[in-house]
Amino acid sequence: MKFLTIAVLTAALLGGCASVTSPPPAKVADGVLVGPNGMTLYTFDRDVTGSGKSVCNGPCATNWPPLLAADTDKASGDYTIITRDDGKKQWAMKGKPLYYWVKDTKAGDKTGDGVQNVWHIVKP
Repeated sequence: MKFLTIAVLTAALLGGCASVTSPPPAKVADGVLVGPNGMTLYTFDRDVTGSGKSVCNGPCATNWPPLLAADTDKASGDYTIITRDDGKKQWAMKGKPLYYWVKDTKAGDKTGDGVQNVWHIVKP
């Protein structure tokens, strides 16, 4: 009986731990990846997949704001976290940093797709 009690308590504790994991930083809407605010997410061809770096900084990041991660967020599955040149944390998917486009004004906008032939919406 003591073993059963320990097993039940262990299962309860482990189940409770699952609830402290970070939620995914993005979801799929209309066939594209969107951030928590419902806005379309993009990747930049000049970012090297898996490098852990973003090459979109300064004025570039003003036009293409990064999908920022909190210090407490944890990587999970296809989502990783990189550290930007300014020290902020940014979400990446399959090794590519994720960005918004400043000219998208409402959820569902996809006006950044194909900009300068280097920016692309993210399709799961």
